[in-house]
Amino acid sequence: MERLIEKANTLIEALPFIRNFYGKTFVIKYGGAAQAEDALKDSFAQDVVLLNFIGIRPVIVHGGGPRINETMKRMGKEPAFVQGQRVTDRETMDIVEMVLGGLINKEIVALINSHGGRAVGLSGKDGGLIKARKKLLKKSTDKGKEELIDIGLVGEVDYIDPGILNSLEKDGFIPVISPIGVGSNGEAFNINADYVASAVASALKAEKLILLTDVQGIKDKYSKVISTVDKKGIKRLIGNGTISGGMLPKVQACTGALEGGVKKTHIVDGRVPHCLLLEIFTNEGIGTEIVV
Repeated sequence: MERLIEKANTLIEALPFIRNFYGKTFVIKYGGAAQAEDALKDSFAQDVVLLNFIGIRPVIVHGGGPRINETMKRMGKEPAFVQGQRVTDRETMDIVEMVLGGLINKEIVALINSHGGRAVGLSGKDGGLIKARKKLLKKSTDKGKEELIDIGLVGEVDYIDPGILNSLEKDGFIPVISPIGVGSNGEAFNINADYVASAVASALKAEKLILLTDVQGIKDKYSKVISTVDKKGIKRLIGNGTISGGMLPKVQACTGALEGGVKKTHIVDGRVPHCLLLEIFTNEGIGTEIVV
């Protein structure tokens, strides 16, 4: 009986969150270990379907870097990176589209649907969803000048047209988006999934942007997870080197979304089963929330 009462108390604790978030849009960036391990895949899909059934509108943006690397190597092509960005020639772009827009996207759609959801797979080409422009990297020369580096068909978001997402959400579908944008001449661009998720959340004026990662959240200099931090605090943590490396683009995606009108952003450990429910529907949460 005590276990049953404990379950009831858990539901009661979630009630005010369910009430506050009913009808709101959550954009979730899905990647890392949560996308690789079968048990975590199932818990993620269950969380998404539950959110949808209680009136929250989830929108999924996914990555897939490791699967792209594996496929390239099987096809005899060695992945190459500059400043953490994949060098993307036309052949590599074909592989990226095949893996992201085909294999991974449809796997996620099928997984969500197998748990009772109604997911629909999209890329940025569908309905003109993601307009993109070519991204050029900058490198300082010995003479103190900046040199531009062309890494091929790598893009950044120019504009999000949310029309197709609004139509799908209105009819109860769950959009699953691969981060492929389309340029002004119809060419495809490979875009960082964190930045796509941020731009989509801003365009939809989402209630939340949630990034699933392979770390517990942002940690302070004592290696303790920071549960809440504002934009001023983020600047300070970047300035003193606490936030660096792979965490930087995730934090930048979060602050960009806040500037775009998103209410709250979260960096959550996707290795924890049912991490979405634990972050959204409990008072404590399990990751780091970044607020205005």
